[in-house]
Amino acid sequence: MTEIIPFLQDDAFGPDELRAMSTALEEVCRMLEVDHDQGAREVIAARILELARRGECDPERLRDRVLREADAAPAVADAEWEGPLLVMNSRSENG
Repeated sequence: MTEIIPFLQDDAFGPDELRAMSTALEEVCRMLEVDHDQGAREVIAARILELARRGECDPERLRDRVLREADAAPAVADAEWEGPLLVMNSRSENG
């Protein structure tokens, strides 16, 4: 199981919340096929943590929310987390 714990800073969550966030992180990474992309995992984990800090701790709702936010993007690897949204960067070959 993908663990959310390495992404925690000074947050305090109980075992149920940690399990829910870890489940959501695992499922989002699997569904977006970014299991081995550390940068993408960090962006996804940050968004899941932000939602959990706001009170959402249901793993399915966490997963669905992050997937909806990433849906229009070509790749999560090009993502940055800004406030409440997952923002996808558009990278050009010229710089």
